[in-house]
Amino acid sequence: MLEIIDLSQRLDRGAYREALGRHQTELRLLGYALQQQARPVVVVFEGWDAAGKGGIIKRMTERMDPRFYVVHPIAKPLGDDADKHYLWRFWRRLPSRGDTAIFDRSWYGRVLVERVEGFCGESEWRRAYREIRDFEQQLVGFGTLVFKFWLHISPDEQLRRFEARQADDRKAWKLTDEDWRNRTRWSEYEAAVEEMLIRTTTSQAPWTIVAANCKRHARVQVLRTLCERLSAELHFDLDAADLDRLPAQAAPVPIPDWALAEARALGIEPEREPTAAELG
Repeated sequence: MLEIIDLSQRLDRGAYREALGRHQTELRLLGYALQQQARPVVVVFEGWDAAGKGGIIKRMTERMDPRFYVVHPIAKPLGDDADKHYLWRFWRRLPSRGDTAIFDRSWYGRVLVERVEGFCGESEWRRAYREIRDFEQQLVGFGTLVFKFWLHISPDEQLRRFEARQADDRKAWKLTDEDWRNRTRWSEYEAAVEEMLIRTTTSQAPWTIVAANCKRHARVQVLRTLCERLSAELHFDLDAADLDRLPAQAAPVPIPDWALAEARALGIEPEREPTAAELG
């Protein structure tokens, strides 16, 4: 399955900046529509090491109202989380109505790293497919909108990014011995990923496979997918009539003159916020 993904897709810088700014503003406005309709959102990011999950989450949340979202970076379970069923720590991190929970890795670790590294038995990870489908169906039944993204890159692109991290003192901390070791088990992880995608995609909680060799393309694809589906699910078209129904705090807030002056003094030119007419 993964071998048919076109990893050559690219987006030039100009098109990227225009699309990113537009979708970030749309996502902010859709966040207020979520609050009005009291719909919780769960966004799951999985992918190869160095596929760009953190960069996408940063761009996704850049203009979102910080009161209404939380990012959960998921690592090895510790303490109480390690003593209970693997889904326990995710149940207690689910969002309230109107809020968004973003998972940087997720419950899919059960059928990926835990499967490949032998951290759970075969009967356990095989049973997890049904458990995960049931878990997500309960979320959907509650009214939650579930998004799942697999960020796909090639082994060569991963190696290029690893070597770039290693050579950059600001990013070297991201690279571990475990990351290098995992590369030697690429085929095992790839088999686990493909089975996961096949057995856990559903009509209400589908996987979106993102070609992520080009970071700009991947970021725009994720934001566009979020905006299009949220708009459809909420019946919110970002036209003038819908914008008028948003609460007052959703209105664009201009950047203060003093902040603009300080930014320009540092050589930073702030991006212009798209107008409502441009969004329509």
